[in-house]
Amino acid sequence: MLVAERYEKIARLVNERGSIRVTELSELCQVTEETIRRDLDKLEQAGRLRRSHGGAVSVKDQPMQPEIPYAEREITHAEEKRRIAQEAVKLIKPKDRILLDASTTAWYMASILPDFPLTVLTNSIKVATELSNKEKIEVISTGGLLAQSSLSFVGPLAERSLDLYHVDKVFFSCKGVHLDRGISESNELQARIKQKMIGMADSVILLADASKFGIQAFTHVAELSEIGTIITDRRIPQETLQALSEQMSIEVSTV
Repeated sequence: MLVAERYEKIARLVNERGSIRVTELSELCQVTEETIRRDLDKLEQAGRLRRSHGGAVSVKDQPMQPEIPYAEREITHAEEKRRIAQEAVKLIKPKDRILLDASTTAWYMASILPDFPLTVLTNSIKVATELSNKEKIEVISTGGLLAQSSLSFVGPLAERSLDLYHVDKVFFSCKGVHLDRGISESNELQARIKQKMIGMADSVILLADASKFGIQAFTHVAELSEIGTIITDRRIPQETLQALSEQMSIEVSTV
């Protein structure tokens, strides 16, 4: 049985039964329990099921969280996002190669970026448009499937285009930041492209206002250990700030 076939069989069994144990899946698929556990991890990251103690449970009755429309995100915690953007821009130097995602905070960054020699890769229509009148900034758009609610390019074409590049710094946001469960997004397409972004940068900078912390959204993006810097606002709980700085050795800036 091919790996892809096994994934489909596991997902089908979980959805049909509602829940199933690792031991039973191991017998049905004729692979070791350790292999099944790895499969379940992959399927959970893809949003196909939820891990449980000793097995997995179905998510077919738990619909994916819809993306919040861009116009709504633009005005939610807008002041905090602008301050975060201002702090993030300070990390950019002339001739840097950077990647900006399709978050509103990244758009705020684009709007205040100085017009100096810079290469900006983005999957955001809003970011690309904002930078189009800055003559010294070279803008590269990923292309791909247009996610209308976020005005971003996602999907296999967008992901493959990222494989062609390497950047100095990636600036991105997310739906949720959880101390134990890491960074998450509202759906698999957004999660997959952000996973790609994280893997192609020397420095990974997460832009997350305080409302994002303690949240676990639908699809896993990355572990906190993959993040080098977090820029957030002063509303973040002190205990969260300490855990990030002391336990996880992440550089945190509050604005």
